[in-house]
Amino acid sequence: MSYERERLKAIQRRLGVDDDGVLGVDTLSRIEDLLDNAGIGTPEPRPHSLTISRAGLDELISSEISSPAYYKRKLQNPVWPGGQSGITIGVGYDIGQQTRSQFSKDWASYLDPSDLARLSATIGISGDAARQMLANVKDIVISLNTASEVFYTSTLPRYAKKTLKAYPGADQLPADAQSGLLSLVYNRGTGMSGASRREMKAIKPLVADQDLPGIAEQIRSMKRLWDADRLPGLHKRRDNEADLFEHARDNYTDDELLYV
Repeated sequence: MSYERERLKAIQRRLGVDDDGVLGVDTLSRIEDLLDNAGIGTPEPRPHSLTISRAGLDELISSEISSPAYYKRKLQNPVWPGGQSGITIGVGYDIGQQTRSQFSKDWASYLDPSDLARLSATIGISGDAARQMLANVKDIVISLNTASEVFYTSTLPRYAKKTLKAYPGADQLPADAQSGLLSLVYNRGTGMSGASRREMKAIKPLVADQDLPGIAEQIRSMKRLWDADRLPGLHKRRDNEADLFEHARDNYTDDELLYV
């Protein structure tokens, strides 16, 4: 591991954040909080789409990789999660939902060109067709450090923007609720057409009205789409997201908030 990454990890430990060696949203938000509280310089607006809770982000990451140990055992190679998912890498990065240019922008700096090309062949492919392509890419290894760097610096901010664009007013919800909506969009995308997206569409006016119980009800209703025995993780995820809306608080301390 490079000296710079070790130095960053040491700084993160002093800040009291996860020492993953990635200068991501968690570390940057903590540094900004310390500077603001110390009265150093003139606070500037933090460029962000959403203000989420640290607990909500932890829930999103747990839904995607469970834990660092589980990632290293089960997820450092591409997987097909089932259902209508595409080939998935890193922290829940579904290649089936990406465009070719976006995938290249996110991963070209981290992957060997031949591995990038093989994974690119799965862009836009989902469901059983993606399952059949898994054998072609299963040998590729993506470390947790690489996965985290792409997640924090690229995909998480991008999905925060997608969430706000799809659901105007999302940034006015409590931080836990913003986290729940971000998790939903990160998992399902922003499509609102067709019977399977009925609840995604119904949530839009509820966000504008800040109807948190109504949004939670729609999220739980989505469980109709997946067999509980085959895909219990999706049922649990929807319940956890709904909980974030039902138990959202009005007030948070600075160190509970993250800006994405």
